[in-house]
Amino acid sequence: MACLLLAALWGMSVFDGWGQEAFCPGAPSSWECADRLTMVIMVSGLVALAAVAVTATAWLARRESLFGTAVLLWLAAVGVLFVGGVVAQ
Repeated sequence: MACLLLAALWGMSVFDGWGQEAFCPGAPSSWECADRLTMVIMVSGLVALAAVAVTATAWLARRESLFGTAVLLWLAAVGVLFVGGVVAQ
């Protein structure tokens, strides 16, 4: 369940514009901020891709030991997005 909630948070931040609204809401250099945030999203996306792979493996192979790793990867993806967003401002 934690994986799904973190994936939803990450997905909404990236695809629904929550990240853009949170970190670049009408800044004077909003285009530059948006460009920097796009780079952050790409890096965070790589971590999220690893999280998806580990989560899917844990579910499909029924390996409960991988769920902890999956949650940590989702936290890392959200953390990269947050820290990178703060830096992008």
